[in-house]
Amino acid sequence: MDIILSSISQGLLWSIMAIGVYLTFRILDIADLTAEGSFPLGAAICSVAIVSGISPLVASLMALGGGMIAGVVSGLLHTKLKIPALLTGILTMTALYSINLRILGKANVTLLGQDTLMRTLQSYGLENRLAVLIVGGVAVALVILVLYLFFSTEIGLAIRSTGDNEAMSEANGIHTNTMKILGYMLSNGLISLAGALIAQNNGYADISMGIGTIVIGLASVIIGEVIFHRLSFAKRLVTIAIGSVVYRLIIDLVLQLNVEPQDIKLFSAIILAIALSTPLIKKKSKRVSTKGAKVR
Repeated sequence: MDIILSSISQGLLWSIMAIGVYLTFRILDIADLTAEGSFPLGAAICSVAIVSGISPLVASLMALGGGMIAGVVSGLLHTKLKIPALLTGILTMTALYSINLRILGKANVTLLGQDTLMRTLQSYGLENRLAVLIVGGVAVALVILVLYLFFSTEIGLAIRSTGDNEAMSEANGIHTNTMKILGYMLSNGLISLAGALIAQNNGYADISMGIGTIVIGLASVIIGEVIFHRLSFAKRLVTIAIGSVVYRLIIDLVLQLNVEPQDIKLFSAIILAIALSTPLIKKKSKRVSTKGAKVR
């Protein structure tokens, strides 16, 4: 039961990052590696702000803004300078490494003894795991609600249209470059916010905490899609949160098998490979079963 509760609380925090990855990966159909830099960017901004005496809530919003700025940079590189999306992410991610180091001032910053959103709830007598669960649950609910309302507007629908069919969107008068930049902004803003919340939960921000972020986000998205099919936009966002929880549960179970911590990234890649190959395996199995039925 402790493992399940831990997986749910951790999964909810990570699901915000997964939703950010979903916006570029599925909505815009762009593989954006900026996540590897914007995630620790949010952690760095939030941690330094908290240490400087700024409230955890304001520090988290500052991290959100910082991530959105990083998204604008990636969006401009991709749309205005016509740099391929994959290279754009690599360029921004590389630049953010130096920027994050500048913000932190050193390799890591500890939040030991500092007020965080989780510790604020703990001051009211709540257990740590329950505090994380509440913060994660409220944050995910707000993110899903805001995104649902936003993507129901004209601008939100234009972003979705750009990802579905860019040529048709341009023919209908949609400024697709602007829509892409907005998509980059939302995506990296959420990823940075997730970095801020996870830094508060872990009690520190580290320059290397963004390594493997894109794999975790994609795994959560794919797991949610494998479990649930053909859902509306709002329900799809919920399934991403569920996929994130399932992913964390798998990782926690792997750790219970006394696997070395340095091997976790390897298992993350294996989980993602399995999740990505599942739809293809299902299609092939259906074809085999259909052929068998015809032969009979």
